[in-house]
Amino acid sequence: MATTDNNSPKTPAKKAPARRKTAATATATKRKTTAVAKKAAAPAAQSSLRDEAGKMMTKLKSSARDAANTGKDKTTNTLDDVSALVDDVARTLEERVGPQYGAYARRAADALSGVSDSLKAKDIEDLLEDARDFIRRKPAVAIGAAAALGFVVTRLLAADQGDEA
Repeated sequence: MATTDNNSPKTPAKKAPARRKTAATATATKRKTTAVAKKAAAPAAQSSLRDEAGKMMTKLKSSARDAANTGKDKTTNTLDDVSALVDDVARTLEERVGPQYGAYARRAADALSGVSDSLKAKDIEDLLEDARDFIRRKPAVAIGAAAALGFVVTRLLAADQGDEA
C-alpha cells in the first residue's frame, strides 16, 4: 500500500491563471482610489464651507440688524412728524369746528406719539418677539394686515414706476 505525502515534491501545485487587467477593472480601481481621496478631502472642504457659511450668515445678520435699526429710526421720526401734524390739525379743529372734534384729533396725535415712543424704547429683537406673539394670538388680524400692507406697497411701487415712464 502506497502512501502519498501531500508535501512531496513530486506533485507540483497548480498555479492560478494570471489575470489580465481589463479596461473595466482599471476603471473600477481608479474610481475606488478617487472615491477614497474624495472622502479624505471631504471633511476639510466641509469644514471650510461651514466656516465660510458661518461668516456669511454673521455678516448677513449684522446687515439685516443695521437695516432694521435704520428703518426703525426712520419710522419713529415719521411718526413724530405725523403726530405733530395731527396735533396742529387738532388745534385748528378746536378753533374752527369745536373742542369735541379737536379732542378726537388730539387723541389720534397722542396715540401716534405713544407708538413712536414705544418703538424708540424697544430693541429690534424685542419688536420681533412682540410681532411673533401678536401673530400667535391673532393670526387672522396678522394675515389681514399683511394683505393690506402688500396692497399699499404694490400701489406705491406701481405709482412710482408710472412716474418714471
